[in-house]
Amino acid sequence: MDILSRMEREIELLPDWVVSVGVLAVFISAGLLIHRLAFGLLRRLVGPKDLFWRSFVARAERPARMVALVFGLYAGASVAPLTSSQAGALRHVLLVCCIILVAWIVHTAIHIWSVVYLRRFQLDAEDNLLARKHVTQFRIMRRIANSLLIVLAAAAVLMTFESVRQYGVSLLASAGAAGIVVGLALQPVLKNLLAGVQLAITQPIRIDDAILVEGEFGRVEEITSTYVVVKLWDWRRLVLPLNYFMEHPFQNWTRESAPLIGSMMVYLDYTMPVDVIRRKVEEIASRSVNFDGKVMNVAVTDLRENVMQIRVLASAADSGRAFDLRCELREQIIDFVQQKFPNALPRLRLEETPSATSPGRSGDWQERSG
Repeated sequence: MDILSRMEREIELLPDWVVSVGVLAVFISAGLLIHRLAFGLLRRLVGPKDLFWRSFVARAERPARMVALVFGLYAGASVAPLTSSQAGALRHVLLVCCIILVAWIVHTAIHIWSVVYLRRFQLDAEDNLLARKHVTQFRIMRRIANSLLIVLAAAAVLMTFESVRQYGVSLLASAGAAGIVVGLALQPVLKNLLAGVQLAITQPIRIDDAILVEGEFGRVEEITSTYVVVKLWDWRRLVLPLNYFMEHPFQNWTRESAPLIGSMMVYLDYTMPVDVIRRKVEEIASRSVNFDGKVMNVAVTDLRENVMQIRVLASAADSGRAFDLRCELREQIIDFVQQKFPNALPRLRLEETPSATSPGRSGDWQERSG
């Protein structure tokens, strides 16, 4: 008892700030110790197959340590010999920190959940329609959720200040010109936000979709909460606002499925046997690695003054292979006609006709196209 009383007297003789620092240090140490024990237990409870919880425990350890530190300081502030103003200021700062840390933990949980969920889908697969659908939905919804989380956290922080809270209440209660001005100012932001929700639900475009927009062909590389990045065929990037795809027409070549039918036109003289071209096209397509064997057609689609128009259709597994297949057919058909039927190539013919005064001799040239 003498030792305890002596210690109490010695503590009373110490300055208040020294006692406060000591008390806060003890509570901080206790909070960190509880955090360490809790996460050590969580690591043992989480199984190796539970990827989400294992990743969440690993990623949330740092913000949870900060939360333990905040709660330790908050508990110590109620015990330490602080003045009412000092304790109030410390509790207010800790409350703001706690709101930010909780938002950080929720953001981490959203990120881990989306990553773990999307790992079952492979964008580089040959038939990646389902993967593109889910990846597009989750990326858009994750950005929207993170934006709403930031807004809610910022609002919660501001509402902890009495002056800002009163101003917000008075602003919400007023229905005058200020509300109209704010609404007009936020119209582009709200428009893109609603377009993002609509895009995630209806999905006119998805990640890695092959599209033709603004006269350019490319693939959807990124979809954010405000804009879409299209990687063009020559590696340029076309950046368009999100609401563009809700208000303007465009071509989506992989909306329902990746396979496409490629078409090409060949212009030859009337003397060219069409059956020979048909057999040659079938031979070229059968040897090509780009042809999927589903659609093959050769038909004369137009008869012009000088040539006939032959349309060749061939299907491929995706837009890239369809483009390569069309180029391959063009090259080999032209090479075949040049070698086997050179007279069937389109040309402008000039015939010599006898003159009226000198029959049978060179005279005027009469032009005939054929």
